[in-house]
Amino acid sequence: MMDESKIKEMFEVGAHYGYSKSRRHPSMKEFIFGQKGRHDIFNLELTAEKLEEARRALAEYTAVDGSALFLGNKNEARDVVRSVAESKGQPYSCGRYIGGTLTNFKEIRKRVDKLEQLIADKESGKFDKFTKLERLMIDREIEDLEQKFGGLINMKKLPVVIVVVDPEFESMGVKEALQLGIPIIALANSDCDISKINHPIPANDTTRKSIEYFVQKLAEVLK
Repeated sequence: MMDESKIKEMFEVGAHYGYSKSRRHPSMKEFIFGQKGRHDIFNLELTAEKLEEARRALAEYTAVDGSALFLGNKNEARDVVRSVAESKGQPYSCGRYIGGTLTNFKEIRKRVDKLEQLIADKESGKFDKFTKLERLMIDREIEDLEQKFGGLINMKKLPVVIVVVDPEFESMGVKEALQLGIPIIALANSDCDISKINHPIPANDTTRKSIEYFVQKLAEVLK
């Protein structure tokens, strides 16, 4: 039997709220319980089942020397994704997804390596002999690289799975993962096409409380 406490937890964070029926993607039909006002309402029993499936899959994918790349670049997800990913030592993208992060990983990694080297050189005092203007220019370069690539420092190789908040919004990252055959776990609202998502979690991907609940639940299985 379904654990009623889990259903209550999801209900309390508003996980049951979808978009209007007119925005619903056909692939979401089986997960919709009904409508309230103008909103589709998710069947939270099915959501709970999908969440547990996703947790088991994430644990299996990362069990042996594998990282999970967390994608959450929209405003409501950024802080949550950064905080949770950093707490687990996992790579993340939470500002703007950089095209080629997966499909052109070698080049992206070069930029990350440069960032790490600049940070190391600054901390060691290597730039102390430079002029104030030169140090300012270096600081600006570090700041720019951190903004773009800082979340990828822990991604030494391609991830074994990506964890996505809103696959519709993160369509570029999803497309690259599909090209490379990297499994996708995604928190997906009723407007999302989940037909190609390996492990969809049909629920509210719009509010911070709901996003935080599901991202934390997934992260719990990471060692």
